[in-house]
Amino acid sequence: MKRFRHEIIEKNSILLLIGTLIVASIGGIVEIVPLFYLESTIEKVEGVRPYSPLELAGRNIYIREGCYGCHSQMVRTLRDEVERWGHYSLAAESIYDHPFQWGSKRTGPDLARVGGRYSDDWHVAHMKNPRSLVPESIMPGYPFLAQTPLKYDDIAAHLAANRTVGVPYTDDMIAKAVSDVRTQTNPESDDGDAFMARYPKAQQRDFDANPKMVSELDALIAYMQMLGTLVDFSGYKADSPENRR
Repeated sequence: MKRFRHEIIEKNSILLLIGTLIVASIGGIVEIVPLFYLESTIEKVEGVRPYSPLELAGRNIYIREGCYGCHSQMVRTLRDEVERWGHYSLAAESIYDHPFQWGSKRTGPDLARVGGRYSDDWHVAHMKNPRSLVPESIMPGYPFLAQTPLKYDDIAAHLAANRTVGVPYTDDMIAKAVSDVRTQTNPESDDGDAFMARYPKAQQRDFDANPKMVSELDALIAYMQMLGTLVDFSGYKADSPENRR
């Protein structure tokens, strides 16, 4: 009898469709409804902050030039990736990314932890001619970035737009956005302490070694040099069992 009823459903496409929709709906409700009672599905991590105006401009350039097409920013929990690039990526590290740069497509190395691994001079040379440092690289050069002045007179609008989607930029951050670009590229700026208070762990220096202007290369290097540097992973051990899960 049970077999007969089962055959009825299998042989009747409409009944099978209705049954499939009912089962899928129940599963969807079970998964989705609890999320409405959570303030956030992303655990907050100490150290994560919004991008500084210069870093945000650099990220915009990174996206504009299609860097994500070859470089993901997601270290997976696989042991070989953790040993090569460092602690696996945390969702909270990308909480202020719109859009985020996660993925597993890698023509080049993952950049989630690239901050501080190379000097600014290395990045300058690499962006101008990648093969001067990595002979087997197929990455195109971007020498024009060092010659192109960064357009940042509208950077406050970029911060304001990010605030509308949840990035906690304050009115003071938005008001100081334009001057903060200049402050971050000038370590002798009088506003350095206030800038660092707004953006802890930000790096303040002339990134492209050309003090005559703030270039697009300044912004891109500033962005890359902060990737993976905000969260303190000093207590992490790659071979600890709890970090292999």
